[in-house]
Amino acid sequence: MHSPTLVILAALLAALVTSVLYAVWYFHRNIPGLRLWVLSFLGATVFSTTLLLRTFMPEVVSVLLAQGSIALASYTCLMGSRAYVGRSPLGHGAAAVGMVLLLALSAYFTVVHPQPGARFALAGLFSGPCFLLTARTLARGGFRNVPVRYLVGLAIGAHGLFVLVRPALFKLSSPLTGFQWNDELLEVLSQFVVLEATLALVLIGFGVLMLTHEFTTRELRHLAEVDPLTSVFNRRAFLTLLDKAISNAQRMQRPLPVLVMDLDHFKRINDTWGHHCGDDVLRHFVQVAGRCLRKEDVMGRLGGEEFAIFLPNADGPGAAAVAERLRATVESQLVEGLGPQGRNGPPLTVSVGVALFAVADTGEAVLQRADEAMYLAKQRGRNRVEMPER
Repeated sequence: MHSPTLVILAALLAALVTSVLYAVWYFHRNIPGLRLWVLSFLGATVFSTTLLLRTFMPEVVSVLLAQGSIALASYTCLMGSRAYVGRSPLGHGAAAVGMVLLLALSAYFTVVHPQPGARFALAGLFSGPCFLLTARTLARGGFRNVPVRYLVGLAIGAHGLFVLVRPALFKLSSPLTGFQWNDELLEVLSQFVVLEATLALVLIGFGVLMLTHEFTTRELRHLAEVDPLTSVFNRRAFLTLLDKAISNAQRMQRPLPVLVMDLDHFKRINDTWGHHCGDDVLRHFVQVAGRCLRKEDVMGRLGGEEFAIFLPNADGPGAAAVAERLRATVESQLVEGLGPQGRNGPPLTVSVGVALFAVADTGEAVLQRADEAMYLAKQRGRNRVEMPER
C-alpha cells in the first residue's frame, strides 16, 4: 500500500473517530474530559488532511498546520485525561511557549534552512512527552480497580514512546550533521510512520470509548448503591456490605458491632420548618456522624431519617463509646444557617441502638436487633444509646 492511500485511510479514520466521539459527547456531556478528547481527534483529523493537501498549499503553511495540529492534539489528549481522572488542569503557559518554539523552529527549517529531517525530529519533541504524561496520568489507581485506564494508558504511552524514538530508529537522531535523504527512504519512512499513527489512532479511539463506558458504568453503579440525598450507601448496598463484613468477621473470629440511629422528632422538623430544611438536617447529620467514624466504618441510610453503621474490628465497649460520642456530638452541633432566612435550624438529637452479630447471623438479623435497641432508646426518652445484653 503506497503512502497516499495510507494517509487517506488515516484521514478517514480520524474523521470517523472524531464524529463518533462528538456524538457520544453531545448526548453525554457530563463525562469529564470527553470534549477535550474530541478536540484531540479533531487535531489528528486536521493533521491528516494537511498531509493530503500539502501539494495544494505553500510548504511553510502545510508544515505549520501539521506541526500545530498534532501538538494541539497531544496536549488536549493530556488535558482530557487529567479531567477524566479528576486532576486539576495544567497551566497553559509552558505549553504555549513550547508550541511557539516548535512552530518557529519548523518555519526556520522550512524557509531559512530547509531540512525535513529536523522537522521530523521536532514533531515528536512536543507531542511525545504529552502522550507519555497522558499514559502516566491514566495508569493510576490499581489495575484491578481501573483496568481500562491502564490499557488505554499503555496504548497512548507506546505511541508517545514511538514518537520520541522514531528519529533514532531511522538514524535521524542528528539530522543536522549532513545526513542525506533520498526518495526511497522517505517513502519507507512515511509508510511506516503513517501505519503506526493509524494503528495508534484506532487503538486510542477505542480506548476513549472504553473509558466513556467505564465512566457510565461507574455512575450507574453509584446511583444504584448510594442514597442521592445524603451520599451514603442505600439500604440494599449497606446490607450487601454488611453481609460481607459478617462473613469476614466470622472467618477471623472477631466481633462486628452494628449501630442503628433514628433522628428524634424528625416529623416535627419537617412539619414546622419544611421538607427542604428536613433534607438539610439529614445531610447535616451525615456530616456530623462522619466526623465520629474511622475510614473503615461503613454508614448507610435505611430509609427516611433512619441510618445504620457497622464498625469492623471493634468490640462491644468500643461500639458503645462510638455511639455515645456520636449522640453527644449530634446534640452539641447546631444546624447552622439551615433555617428560614439563614437562622439556625431546629435542635437535633438522635437515638442509637447497638447490637453485635452472633454466630449464623445474617445482616438483616443483626440489623433487626440493633433496630429494636434503637426503639428501646426511643421508649426510654430519646437522645440516648441502648445496647441490650444478649
